[in-house]
Amino acid sequence: MRLVHRLRKGRHWLLLVLGGVVIALFPWTAYVGVTLPSEHVTHHWDLAWAGFDAFEAVALAATLLALVRRSPRLPVVAATAGTALLCDAWFDLVTAQPGREFGWALLFALVGELPLAALCFWIAFEVGEVVGAIVEADPVLAADPPPTSPPGRRAGDTERART
Repeated sequence: MRLVHRLRKGRHWLLLVLGGVVIALFPWTAYVGVTLPSEHVTHHWDLAWAGFDAFEAVALAATLLALVRRSPRLPVVAATAGTALLCDAWFDLVTAQPGREFGWALLFALVGELPLAALCFWIAFEVGEVVGAIVEADPVLAADPPPTSPPGRRAGDTERART
């Protein structure tokens, strides 16, 4: 809680730092686009892609778990999974060799990654409707939670502390 309070108090500094990074990224991106070679051979290419695909699987599993548990973290987790899927489609397409490899990358992007990313973003934005539909479909989930106050006492009643 203290961290949140300090962040709110220092909001103007956060805005300045983030704004500075955003402004600095534009010339940096132009520099990188002009100076980097168009081809590069790298070690551990297979490990990089397998690791990223594992990250996607974990993000999608976390989205499913958050959806089932009706977690308040669902929008963030679903947006993370959607973003990972968009990145995967982008890098698959721009690193594919022309011809058959590019055709497969395009097919996977159009049939798999992009629609799944759209679904994740839809879940992130429309979480209330999604969770509501699940609750309506399952009568157990639609049941009211058990009362938290002891029987015979209303939830708003308070009792003086005994010392």
